[in-house]
Amino acid sequence: MSVVSSLGLFVLAGLCEIGGGYLVWLWFREGRPLAWGIAGAVILILYGILPTFQSAHFGRVYAAYGGMFIVLSLLWGWGVDGVRPDRYDTIGAILCLGGMMVIMYAPRT
Repeated sequence: MSVVSSLGLFVLAGLCEIGGGYLVWLWFREGRPLAWGIAGAVILILYGILPTFQSAHFGRVYAAYGGMFIVLSLLWGWGVDGVRPDRYDTIGAILCLGGMMVIMYAPRT
């Protein structure tokens, strides 16, 4: 699998996890209709399926995914909640993304 395809799967999985969780949050915490919670649950199931398409083993995929989740969470907070990441958020996100790249894509012998 190419790095681009793999990164695309990570981004899609992240959007499903964050978006699905957000819909459940809106239903449970903010009184939106039950359909929002159900839609969120279905999207969260999709999140659970998407990583299985990665070529690495479970532990590596989920460890690497953590870095992508951090970056996407900060971007979601900025885009949806209007909370712009500060410089420390940005530095931390870059470090996490770098760690994710090493875990997932470093050449192994």
